[in-house]
Amino acid sequence: MRRTGGPGEARQLAAQAVREGFATIIAAGGDGTANEVVNGMADVPQGLASVRLGLVPLGTLNVFARELGLPRDLAGAARTLAAGREMTMDLGRAELTAGGRRQGRHFLQLAGAGLDARAVELVSWALKKKTGPLAYVAAGLKALRETQPAITVEGAESAGGELVLLGNGRYYGGSFELFPGASLRDGCLDVCVLPNVTAWSALQAALGLATGRVQRFWPSRHFRSAAVTLRSSSRVSLQLDGEFAGELPVTFSVLPLALRVIVP
Repeated sequence: MRRTGGPGEARQLAAQAVREGFATIIAAGGDGTANEVVNGMADVPQGLASVRLGLVPLGTLNVFARELGLPRDLAGAARTLAAGREMTMDLGRAELTAGGRRQGRHFLQLAGAGLDARAVELVSWALKKKTGPLAYVAAGLKALRETQPAITVEGAESAGGELVLLGNGRYYGGSFELFPGASLRDGCLDVCVLPNVTAWSALQAALGLATGRVQRFWPSRHFRSAAVTLRSSSRVSLQLDGEFAGELPVTFSVLPLALRVIVP
């Protein structure tokens, strides 16, 4: 059992565990913790091939755990881990700018550029601990008052908009099926581009997600691509698995069936 003391430490601990020869690493936390652990595994040569990932979902939203259909209670999670059934899945990769330099990061479930990433950047840690998902709503309303820069999208199709969401799996923001045709094993990312972000379009998005009828309430462009590049002439925030990661430009790609993960 190894306890994290701050951001980035789970990545370091996971890399250390790979080097020490552990065959399974269990991330007890939320999507951000799981993301750090996978990046730590990938930091070591052949780490992804030699180690598998297990999850105990203890976070705010646990989107990736929902995607896998994992039990969200401790007893159920323990039974799943003990059974040890595993699946190989695709792993997303982003080449991005963070801290003024280019770097590579992996992600499990989703990525976003624009309003949602800016909200993640602005979210209050203290408020998140007190109110859970409501902290993201408050941060989103704050981000919505800012100017929304234009984003250029280049992939299997070209598009432009003010909010771009990418899914490796189906779910976004909890149990909302934003990418109904997505698969963790198809070698592609599902891309959703919203042309304009206003208070009205944000309300439409909320209605679409809540009712499972996104295309009816939220006019947006959808396509699938193995590689996607996002650019902007202005500063645009980027999030990976619900954690602030840096800013554009970014190039996304997929590592097919690169990750072994324990599933029910």
